[in-house]
Amino acid sequence: MSKLILIFTLSLGPSLGYGEYRVFQYYVRSKIQNITPQTTELVTSTLNPTTYIAYHGGDESVEVNLLRSWQCMGNTSKLPVCTISEGKELSAPARLGVTP
Repeated sequence: MSKLILIFTLSLGPSLGYGEYRVFQYYVRSKIQNITPQTTELVTSTLNPTTYIAYHGGDESVEVNLLRSWQCMGNTSKLPVCTISEGKELSAPARLGVTP
C-alpha cells in the first residue's frame, strides 16, 4: 500500500512542479564617497530590498529605492527573469511583503 502511495505522489510531481518568484526593480546609488560618478542605476533583481542591500555591502555602501515589483508565474525553470508585461504587478503593501 505504501508503495502505491509513493508511486502516485511521485507521478504528480512533474505536473505540480510549477514555481513562481518575485522580481524587484530598484534605483541603486552608491554611498561610497570616492566612487565617481555617483549615478543612480536601474537594477532588476530577484533579491528583496533587505537581501539586496546586505549582499551589496550593507546600508553604508548602497542606497536602494524600490520602484516596482512583479510576480513571474507558471513554469519559470531555466528561463530568464520575466518582464513586467509577462508578470503580475504587485501593489505597494505586497511589494514590501506587508499584509494589509
